[in-house]
Amino acid sequence: MTVMILICTIFAAVSLLVHYASHMLAFRTLTKASPKLDGSHMPSVSLVRPLCGIEPFSAETLDACFHLSYPQYEVLFCIEDANDPVIPLVRETIAAYPHVSARILIGEDRHSPNPKYNNMKKGYREARGDIVIFADSNLLIPEDYLQRVIATFDDGCALVSAPPFGNRPSNLWAEVECALLNSYAARVQFCADAVGFGFAQGKTLAFRKTDLDTGGFAAMAFEPAEDAAATKWARKSGRCVRLVSPAFPQPLGLRPLKAVWSRHLRWARLRRATFPLLFAPEIFSISLVSFAAVWVAASLLQGPASVWLGLYVLAWYGADFTAARALGWPSTARSLMALPLRDLLLFSIWIGAWTGRSFTWHGNAMTANRQSEPQG
Repeated sequence: MTVMILICTIFAAVSLLVHYASHMLAFRTLTKASPKLDGSHMPSVSLVRPLCGIEPFSAETLDACFHLSYPQYEVLFCIEDANDPVIPLVRETIAAYPHVSARILIGEDRHSPNPKYNNMKKGYREARGDIVIFADSNLLIPEDYLQRVIATFDDGCALVSAPPFGNRPSNLWAEVECALLNSYAARVQFCADAVGFGFAQGKTLAFRKTDLDTGGFAAMAFEPAEDAAATKWARKSGRCVRLVSPAFPQPLGLRPLKAVWSRHLRWARLRRATFPLLFAPEIFSISLVSFAAVWVAASLLQGPASVWLGLYVLAWYGADFTAARALGWPSTARSLMALPLRDLLLFSIWIGAWTGRSFTWHGNAMTANRQSEPQG
């Protein structure tokens, strides 16, 4: 019994310390001054935005592409289905800004089992810029987006990425997704970046065109997730992934539980398939495991278990809430309600990731299996 008390106490204490340390490292990375782009070196940019259907903020995210304060860029909208309902909206938006070079690329290209990669390939083939940036359709890019991405490149960097932060939640489940994206996923990713182990996230993937032409783009077909493949390609080349800071917003609006569950289960199954040795210990980063350790230790000591657990929970979620408020992320009373729901969901998703490999993405049935070699 004494050994069990000691194990649970040490585990709970170390987990809380790691939780706080990760917040501090991520906060330092997220609040550091953005590098400035040398005005004498302004490479041309191709901004590639794969689209599929109309989303709640499509008009706003499309419009943002035409308000970028960068002297030389083009926008390539990639759409697979010629009957996609987003096409008229894209055409209307392009027509409203004739001074910006923008094109729609329509067509189905089956080069890999990943439909997003297939859709991106049209943009890669047509891109004329020295830098090619793939940005997801639901990312709301600010005016200085291109400057901040390009300024993050350095000699040891193979690609630049940027995890999003969720904002503008309109219901509780959207708030839960904010908690998943912000104080969990973004915290982990920017913490990893702070210790020199940065990895790409598909919301923003920026490459030198020369790197894409010499195998970088083909390498992204190796994995079911293009961002995981890009990360492995960068490390194999002896270079690293850099993250843009601060993070860029992804407006959420109304989110049903089913959509939040399916989206994050998809990501979990992809992580399990692409980085299994890193995914397995994710269970220990979920607060419920630490909460259980506190409860067991306090109960075995015959102390007020509910009091000790309550204090521990306050300390754990206090770090999440304080960091979110300091960074300007959603931090309301509803955010506090979302934190325990986030962790219940995370635990269920981790279990669900081990029970199968299939998932659906934009109506496409997919399996988290690695390819033996890139195609196309």
